[in-house]
Amino acid sequence: METRPWLARQESEDMYTPVHLAAYENKVDVLTVLLEHDPFLGYLISTYGVPLLCMAASSGHVGVARELLKHCPDAPYCNANGLTCLHVAVLNGQAVFVEYVLGSKQLQSLINTADSSGETALHLAQRNGLMLIAASLGTPIDGGVLKAAITGDARLMKDLASQDPTVILGTTPQDLKACLHIAAIHGHEVFCKEDQALKPSLLAAVNSDGETPLLTAMASGHVSIASVLLRCCRDQQLSETILKQDKRGCNALHHAIRCGHRELALELIKAEPALSHAVNEYGESPMFAAVTRNYEDVFDKLLEIPNSAHGGACGWNALHAAVRKGNSAIADKIMERRPWLAREGDMNNDTPIFLAVGWGKTDMLTVLLEHDRSLGYQISGPSIPLLDYAAFNGHVDVARELLKHCPDAPCCETTGSTCLHRAVWSEQPEFVKFVLGSPQLQKLVYMREGECGDTALHLAVHKCNPKMVALLLNQSIDVTVFNKAGYSANWLLSTDRAKTLNWNEVSMRMLKADPQDAPSILKIHKHVKDQVTDISRKDIKSLTQTYTGNTSLVAILIATITFAAAFTLPGGYSTDPGNEGLPIVAREIAFKAFLFSDTLAIWEDLEFLLYYRSFTKKLMWFAYMATTTAFATGLYTVLAPRLPWLAISNCIMTSLLPILTKLLGEWRILRLRFRLGRTFKLKLLDML
Repeated sequence: METRPWLARQESEDMYTPVHLAAYENKVDVLTVLLEHDPFLGYLISTYGVPLLCMAASSGHVGVARELLKHCPDAPYCNANGLTCLHVAVLNGQAVFVEYVLGSKQLQSLINTADSSGETALHLAQRNGLMLIAASLGTPIDGGVLKAAITGDARLMKDLASQDPTVILGTTPQDLKACLHIAAIHGHEVFCKEDQALKPSLLAAVNSDGETPLLTAMASGHVSIASVLLRCCRDQQLSETILKQDKRGCNALHHAIRCGHRELALELIKAEPALSHAVNEYGESPMFAAVTRNYEDVFDKLLEIPNSAHGGACGWNALHAAVRKGNSAIADKIMERRPWLAREGDMNNDTPIFLAVGWGKTDMLTVLLEHDRSLGYQISGPSIPLLDYAAFNGHVDVARELLKHCPDAPCCETTGSTCLHRAVWSEQPEFVKFVLGSPQLQKLVYMREGECGDTALHLAVHKCNPKMVALLLNQSIDVTVFNKAGYSANWLLSTDRAKTLNWNEVSMRMLKADPQDAPSILKIHKHVKDQVTDISRKDIKSLTQTYTGNTSLVAILIATITFAAAFTLPGGYSTDPGNEGLPIVAREIAFKAFLFSDTLAIWEDLEFLLYYRSFTKKLMWFAYMATTTAFATGLYTVLAPRLPWLAISNCIMTSLLPILTKLLGEWRILRLRFRLGRTFKLKLLDML
């Protein structure tokens, strides 16, 4: 050191100077020699940004730290990562070094110093389960102070502080809340004013969630207390305290906007504009939060701040949020001041204009396109143009507005699928009508998909959608177009839907559109019918048991009704001499009709119970009609002598019952016959 002092500043291959090595290896005597020759060596920081105190703390060398502070009382104690020597000692479990720091006048202030993540040494000790170190770092809150903070008793707190000024600095053991945190949670404004007046350092106290009292008051919804604490921080020029973010990255402005405190948010922006630069761990900025809450005045203030953050969750930005909320005024301002946001995609690569199209926000689409028409030509990550997005969701108004600003907007994907294919596949009939009626899009009728070469008609037939097929056939298109496999649309009828009315309606419409292909369609019908028959034969046993069980139940009910009716005759039995036990109304025509219908019903019913044949359906139908006839004539016999109008009404209503039942049972087929007219082919329905 006397002859070559410059060697003390040269670093080894490990980037350590001799003084760093002395501190690391606990060579106190060597360190003393070096510092006596050159005290400025105590201020050296390695290439990695490590000061000597942090080097000593990592290994717990208290003697090194004591000797260093003896020669350099203001030696640096914070490394490049924002960790103090106390943080380093806690992370390395050096309890002896922690005790030294707590007893050192030069280093006591490090107890409440937070690192770059907002954590104090006490937070690190608790998070890492170092309970002994945590106990030494934290001062347990006094019971009297705790009671005063919960009840808001400022007088009690002052009395306790007059006896011991440090008594109000204690914290709760688990969540590290100081008395100012607790009073803010319980909404005691007077207590908070008096408490921070006694110990202004409490304004910067941080609990286990990384919250200052200001953040705690904000999160607890106590606006007046938050406003008071904000003014106190501003008066004390505690900008860092105002800008503090909790462990989730939210600052006071985030909390104010999310909790709906608009006026307080404006006050925060005025007090500390830098709050607008913060982004929480979810990527949400205050501007994004303001847009999602539709706070236009807060948004305006944030937009005026240079470089204010505008990001949001899931890769969204403020313009995505404006589209989501349908706020065209905010969207207009963003497009004026920050137009590049319109081209930023979210985690799915969806830009704001894709959200506007997907959600059918026509007014938002108009705002975006009026500022920049080129946005209408954007294509998403999977190579899907905007028109295809609109088609998939059936947003006709969106497509119309898009074509108004961009008449040549792309409508075809790289796979060859067009917006018409999308509309047919997603079953959007209104969009199909729009495409067929649009001069710019009519050419899409004959465009084919890349992989299979299917036209829109091929897809409509494959989907077995009569409405789509009818719309496409109304254009008098060529139904004989083949796909790449050499199939016309007729051959794409899905066999798994053959027993549905939709399948049969589609086949009838295609038969009408291409009568020359009738043999092919009938061949398809025969092929499908054979498949259905084969499947039915395989399941004949289980199907027969099911049908027999169901029909037998109905038959038993009808038999019970008719059997009971035979012995409970309408009008009762005669007690006159010579006619005892005979029906009173035996000579009435209606009574004879009742007996005949009742006998016929029970005969047909019992016939089914004895024999199960293919004509069971007809047999049951006749039994049903006979039962209703017996019911009507029985009521007529009883009611006709006294209330003829009621008897006739009941007969008419009962007579109409079988007819109405028949109509309801075959209503869908009748409606199909009416809709198709002469195109209707009854023989194609024999599978139903």
